[in-house]
Amino acid sequence: MAASSRSAREAKRRVQQMEAKRELRKEQDKRRKRDNVLAIGAGTAAVVVALVLQLTVFASNPTEDEYAAAQAGLTTPSATPSASPSNADNIPKPETAAGQTFTGELKLNSGTLGVELDGTNAPQAAAVFKSLADQNFYAGLNCHRLTTAETFGVLQCGSKAGDGSSDPSFTWGPLENTPPDNTYPAGTIAVARSGGNAYGNGTQFFIVYKDTVIPADAAGGYTVVGKVTSGLDVVSNIAAAGLKPGDNATDGAPAEPVTIDSFSLK
Repeated sequence: MAASSRSAREAKRRVQQMEAKRELRKEQDKRRKRDNVLAIGAGTAAVVVALVLQLTVFASNPTEDEYAAAQAGLTTPSATPSASPSNADNIPKPETAAGQTFTGELKLNSGTLGVELDGTNAPQAAAVFKSLADQNFYAGLNCHRLTTAETFGVLQCGSKAGDGSSDPSFTWGPLENTPPDNTYPAGTIAVARSGGNAYGNGTQFFIVYKDTVIPADAAGGYTVVGKVTSGLDVVSNIAAAGLKPGDNATDGAPAEPVTIDSFSLK
């Protein structure tokens, strides 16, 4: 009975999160915004509420099928506890990166960044991004989101669809190497994920160009997979050029489109 109650409560929480995501997405569509989530601000109740909602959708919003599945989980009691999450067969094993350091270059249309991935502290994440880089997955994709708040400066890239939505066929976990104080120093490369889901990582990552605070959600923080070793000024210059006009002055698409020419690691 206790396990069934926990499953019901978890299903109810997922439905509530998805309802919040759907409402937020509707508002974003009306205002022609894409993936402008995790807005930073303080001082009013409205801002606080917005932050709570937006923290649940860092990388994507739920599809209709996902929402229906969550509702089914709420209305159909489970006789046994859910199995522990696991990665699909298409996700590379952490053993392929464990203990290794991968170095390489992330070439954007506006400049080149030297990068280093940490297979010791984030073996699963390093294995995923090494595999994607080897497949030339990122060539031609864009960096769809930029934040420019005082304590929140990131450039987010790697959405297969180009709009910040996730790829449901490529999700993985668990969280690794998350900062205990929720602070991500300038130069950090971290993994974007869906809100409240430790197995909601995908192909997206974000580059921190100035010291940034991102509050943990119900699942925890965000996996730090590596760091920028050179060329961080390229991202700072992108930020300095500002955002496309929108209703959020510090979170949106870069004013100048940013695309990935290549991402190589060795």
